[in-house]
Amino acid sequence: MINRFLSFEWKQFSRSSYFKKGIAIKIVMAFAVLYFGGMALLLGVGLYFILKKAMPEIDPMTTVNNYVLYWFLFDFMLRYFMQQLPVMNVKPLMSIPVKRNTIIYYLLGKTTLSFFNILPLIIVVPFSTVLLVQGYPVIQVVAWLISFVAITLSLNFINFLVNKNNPVFYTVLVLVATFGALEHFAVFKISEPAGYAFNYLYNTPYLVILPIVILVGLFYATFKYIKKGFYLDDAISKKVKEVSGSDLSWLNRFGAVAPFLKNDIKLIVRNARPRQVMMMSFMFLFYGLIFYTQETYRDMPAILAFASMFITGGFLMTFGQHVPSWDSEYYKLLMSQNIPYKTYLESKWYLMVAAVLLSFILSTPYIYFGWDIFGMIAAGAVFNIGLNSYLTLFGGALNRVPVELNVKAKAFSNTNGFNPTQLMIGLPKFLLPMLIFYVPYKLISFNAGLIALALVGVLGIVLKPYIFKLIEGVYQKGKYKTIAAFSEKQ
Repeated sequence: MINRFLSFEWKQFSRSSYFKKGIAIKIVMAFAVLYFGGMALLLGVGLYFILKKAMPEIDPMTTVNNYVLYWFLFDFMLRYFMQQLPVMNVKPLMSIPVKRNTIIYYLLGKTTLSFFNILPLIIVVPFSTVLLVQGYPVIQVVAWLISFVAITLSLNFINFLVNKNNPVFYTVLVLVATFGALEHFAVFKISEPAGYAFNYLYNTPYLVILPIVILVGLFYATFKYIKKGFYLDDAISKKVKEVSGSDLSWLNRFGAVAPFLKNDIKLIVRNARPRQVMMMSFMFLFYGLIFYTQETYRDMPAILAFASMFITGGFLMTFGQHVPSWDSEYYKLLMSQNIPYKTYLESKWYLMVAAVLLSFILSTPYIYFGWDIFGMIAAGAVFNIGLNSYLTLFGGALNRVPVELNVKAKAFSNTNGFNPTQLMIGLPKFLLPMLIFYVPYKLISFNAGLIALALVGVLGIVLKPYIFKLIEGVYQKGKYKTIAAFSEKQ
């Protein structure tokens, strides 16, 4: 039966319309996977020697155990946003004599082949091999490796159990941020007791049974959770929700674009994935803390310009990259109305501009790091409005992957997850501001780089009617291809 399931999976993959699209991009992505996989392998091989050279007075194994907690917490948060239990079309199997247990075991087995489970192995297996070559006790290293794998797989099932339990995730997020801040400011180092626990686990090999027992328990807890709702009537039933109306009459002042603005705001408020995007875009406001707090980046202004784009461009780069996919469920109806394409696109542009301005206001505390930093954020905001917003809308004309509004963005969802086209179009948003800032900065001064960045944004705002005409033409040309793509069953 498992062989039959594998056959179904291959036919579903090879016969899908998406499989036949973008072969060149898939080849590029395959090389990217090989590259990053190779880098992870090199990190695993070299980690022991890097730690030995950086901290010769501390055993590299002890250092890894002291900080492995942060790896697991980061792994959990990454899984929450990007991983989903792989789903095959099980509804037809529910009406034929196939055991539910067999199907569920197969689904859970597929999760162990997730990218999020394989990547740690690419790092930790070479690291463990180096430890053995260096003369570390075989039993202790093997027991530690098994424990690491067991904890990684446990996170795989924990993610599924808490995936729709937002309070649990927010609690973990707050705890991570709190302990990270306490660790950074040397108030309380959570890594010390956690490191002691992992080192004790390493020094006491027979305790490997604990992670294994936890893994088995979580596996069966997940199995029971899936089996509980594994019925045809439960799979096809729709949840009835009470929708509360909102008074958005104040948007009427924007004229013809007002109906679209109201629609987008309601879309964000009422649906799971747009709300997730809103939360992610808010997190971009803290992106500068990664760079502005490090003295190393003070002498790398091009990198600071890169960071400044993210601070005010979070919503633009998350919500904007899915225009017009947000409307994919009713795009055919929308395009059958007597609505100018320009009005539709302008509504999206105004929404992104408002988000950039709001982000800029919320970024005011960055003045603490100096007026030069805040000036870079301001120049980045103008650049996002005057150029990146247009690049985002242009990219939308080439993005024909539909979005399910009440399904969170996961790597294995039937919305095709990551779209390589978005990456190709998104690169200029990051590289152009760095180049535009760096050339005047290198030839003239820091302020010249800021002025150049802001002037490009101002020029884009001035030329908005002409740029919109070009973007509208691209959308009109691909209108029927987009409708056809959104109508396909993914």
